[in-house]
Amino acid sequence: MTVTLKIDGMHCGGCVRSVEKAVQAIDGVSNVSVSLEKAELTADVASADLIGALKGAVEDCGFDVTGASA
Repeated sequence: MTVTLKIDGMHCGGCVRSVEKAVQAIDGVSNVSVSLEKAELTADVASADLIGALKGAVEDCGFDVTGASA
């Protein structure tokens, strides 16, 4: 399943790389794409249970998740 998270607070390429690295480290997550322009992350997850892990990884990087859709 593909999940999209809206992210608030990213300002540069370094922010994008930090989020990508954190999310790619989660088992069961693949095809991660983070867009600075759209302020969003899209990723394929093995199960809906991983959505919370995605949100947590983004928030641990210092950004706010303002919306999610699957």
